[in-house]
Amino acid sequence: MSKSLVIVESPTKARTLSKFLGNNFVIEASLGHVKDLPTNRMGVDVDNGFRPEYEILPGKSRFLEKLRKAARECDRIYLAPDPDREGEAIAWHIAEELKATDRPVHRAAFEEITRDAVLRAIEKPTKLNKALYEAQQARRILDRLVGYKISPMLWKRVQAGLSAGRVQSVALRLICDREDEIRQFQPREYWTIDLQVEGPTPPPFPMKLATVDGEKYEPATGEAAQQIVDAVQGRPLIVSKVEKKEIRRNPPPPFITSTLQQDAYRKLRFSVKKTMMIAQQLYEGVDLGEKGVQGLITYMRTDSVRLSKEAVAQARDYIARKFGKDYLPEKPNVYKSRKSAQEAHEAIRPTTPTLTPEEVRPFVERDQYILYELIWKRFMASQMEAARFHQTRVTALVDNKYGFTAAGLEQIFPGFLALYQVPAEDENGKEEETSANALPPLKKGDRLTVLSITPNQHFTEPPPRYNQSSLVRELEAQGIGRPSTYASIVSTIQEKKYVEQIKGRLHPTELGEMITDLLVESFPDIMDVKFTALLEEQLDRVEEGSANWHDLLKNFWQQFKMRLEEADTRMRNVRREVVPTEHKCEKCGAHMVLRWGRNGRFLACSAYPKCRNAKPYLIEKEQAETNLYQRPAKKTEFKCEKCGRPMVIKTGRRGRFLACAGYPECRNTMPLKMGLPCPEEGCTGELVERMSKRGRVFYSCTRYPDCRYVQWEKPVKHPCPACGYYFMVYIRREGKHVLRCPKCKHTEDAGELISGRKNQGDEETPHE
Repeated sequence: MSKSLVIVESPTKARTLSKFLGNNFVIEASLGHVKDLPTNRMGVDVDNGFRPEYEILPGKSRFLEKLRKAARECDRIYLAPDPDREGEAIAWHIAEELKATDRPVHRAAFEEITRDAVLRAIEKPTKLNKALYEAQQARRILDRLVGYKISPMLWKRVQAGLSAGRVQSVALRLICDREDEIRQFQPREYWTIDLQVEGPTPPPFPMKLATVDGEKYEPATGEAAQQIVDAVQGRPLIVSKVEKKEIRRNPPPPFITSTLQQDAYRKLRFSVKKTMMIAQQLYEGVDLGEKGVQGLITYMRTDSVRLSKEAVAQARDYIARKFGKDYLPEKPNVYKSRKSAQEAHEAIRPTTPTLTPEEVRPFVERDQYILYELIWKRFMASQMEAARFHQTRVTALVDNKYGFTAAGLEQIFPGFLALYQVPAEDENGKEEETSANALPPLKKGDRLTVLSITPNQHFTEPPPRYNQSSLVRELEAQGIGRPSTYASIVSTIQEKKYVEQIKGRLHPTELGEMITDLLVESFPDIMDVKFTALLEEQLDRVEEGSANWHDLLKNFWQQFKMRLEEADTRMRNVRREVVPTEHKCEKCGAHMVLRWGRNGRFLACSAYPKCRNAKPYLIEKEQAETNLYQRPAKKTEFKCEKCGRPMVIKTGRRGRFLACAGYPECRNTMPLKMGLPCPEEGCTGELVERMSKRGRVFYSCTRYPDCRYVQWEKPVKHPCPACGYYFMVYIRREGKHVLRCPKCKHTEDAGELISGRKNQGDEETPHE
């Protein structure tokens, strides 16, 4: 009986396929690529049509020999790596190595790892896609040209081991540009005037000042706000307009790679890398007991929201049975992909829509379960009816001059919200109002009773730093990278120490900002967002067969080569830069100079090599503001218990901590003190900042485990004005920073305190 050889990437997928294909198929796993460009040289012949010099990867020679032997014993070969550019390159390289066996080679692309899909792909295989392979090869060569030509320049001028990437460096620039925006941001003061009112029928409800003399108005100062309060105080408030309408909130489309990464980060706190790792496991297959082994989701690297008719039909049948026909649209919901979407794959969906998360739960790990549940609910919700609400907007006037408004939202039909709650942010990063209180019955002419009137001070806030979710959203919006690259971009810039994640937000390191400025100055094209997006579009055209990969590389190289020649003579040499300071060397009395080293800026004795004294560079906040590259350790009021020197704030893998400024001579460290005694009665400890294993900051007592006091909100040295309690805590309420007393629960706006700290560049201000 004839046999066939099937070659996949992973052993997990191989085990799953073996359950479907039986004894007539020999299944082998390549464990990724078998050939690649060399690691010790560029491996691209730019003078000979950019011919790549591929080498067999270490450890793969024996595997390829095993494949050749298996191929000779089989009648045909099916190459079945993942159905994307990367998978096509793996298939192409394996096919080249098996040419000598003289066996027919087929391409089997599995959009999902289920019995029916696998058998269908084997019965109707395709040919290797040359255009797809050439697009991947062009991308690989582009990245190699940029990396191997720019990185050595950074080694000579900054430090060894650095790397530049065609896409990762642009992502780093986005983060650095956002940091510059935050530094340059000047907060603007504004005031709101809030009323608590009651109509003819309860309950009371809030209103806000919206207009003065029919024009939108926002008091800019406390004096202007007080004038309005004085003018309104004690005057009748009459309803002038009541608008009622029904609004619909349509369900979101099924997941694509970027939206899955964003939602998994927002809802599950999964990093982008972790999301893709678990999604790969769900795609490759899970043993479901009596149901056998099967993949739970379709291929997870996609930018298309297309769905198969069979999957939609199964979803509609389930929705009708589970929720009722009211929840089922008359026609299936159809979504449009972005213009740049390749439409090569379906959206990310469960392979068997009727297989609920609860049925899967006993057979999978916790993280696999919650990610599958997220994908399943999003897919099902995409085929459900829209949610409907009654929206009421009320306008009331004082003396026909001062206009106050209120809005109420009452859900009349949950629709898809019965299954899937929209995230705290929409796809554009803006907060969504998923619910609001309904207003009491009101009509024009009703007189409202003003229970309280409160002027509140606010300050505009700078744009937030990117988190992993918002960075992926920005990369997608700008056309940088593709679904298969988002995870590697985000992880690479962190692994290279160009970016650090603090309290969920991505901060550029001193090194990251230094490299970004050098590259922007010397390679403006490479670091330009639009130029990078244009290259991605050209690679897409190569994949479609409408562009030639040689021409793409030739045009790129002509410009890039000129930039390289200019940069070789003009790029700053940071290693040689020596900046005099007023500091004196404690050992020999000579002046200390500022230099750049492996771990950033440091102070070194100008008498080097006679005197080798060096120490960390500590500067005051005012100086730090004026220096683009400084991210120095910050001095605190605390003294080292061992040597008496000041303690400074540093950031490690487990969050911020206090370290002695005398490092490395003194290695004393301690948790970050808040300068507040422990609230526990009879305890003599102090509150310190710590970080949980999951990366969440909390505050506890220094006497742990003897004292187990803990709280999640950040304590602030700000006595409560209502009861006099010695500290308050930061919270976020309705998108605002608020101080709340832990004792009497009194709250007040924290805008002034936060704005003042941000103006001073104080990193201790809590981040979103």
